[in-house]
Amino acid sequence: MIIQLTVPGQPMGKQRARTRTVNTKAGKSFVMSYTPKKTLNYETYIKELFIIKYPGFKPLEGALSVDLKAYLDIPKSKSKKQKELMRQHKIMPTTRPDVDNIFKVFLDATQGVCLKNDSQVVAARLAKFYSETPRVEIIISEIKLDK
Repeated sequence: MIIQLTVPGQPMGKQRARTRTVNTKAGKSFVMSYTPKKTLNYETYIKELFIIKYPGFKPLEGALSVDLKAYLDIPKSKSKKQKELMRQHKIMPTTRPDVDNIFKVFLDATQGVCLKNDSQVVAARLAKFYSETPRVEIIISEIKLDK
């Protein structure tokens, strides 16, 4: 089975977990870790797009391969020549978000709805490009092994 999903909009990477100290009424304090709201919103957006495209989908089992292409918006501050080279993929984005963090946010968002656990991913191909239509395209394939 092959799953394809396109997420429109500027790609976003997984943000680091934040921590804060919480004081209780009893005078004790403890450190609490949480995922930033921007990341949670983006993960929810991805999950909702998947559920809309694949209603009633049962998570894949077994080994999976993932092909992820992130298309970042072409910066407006670049010259016409640079913009054209970006459109032709002759200039690649070496800016944030990092491609591994884009990958991580997709795995976390699709866990439980598309795949059971991100440990199922045994092969991945990741790439970042520039485009006038920012988006992320992901293809998830089951790996069939000969027995």
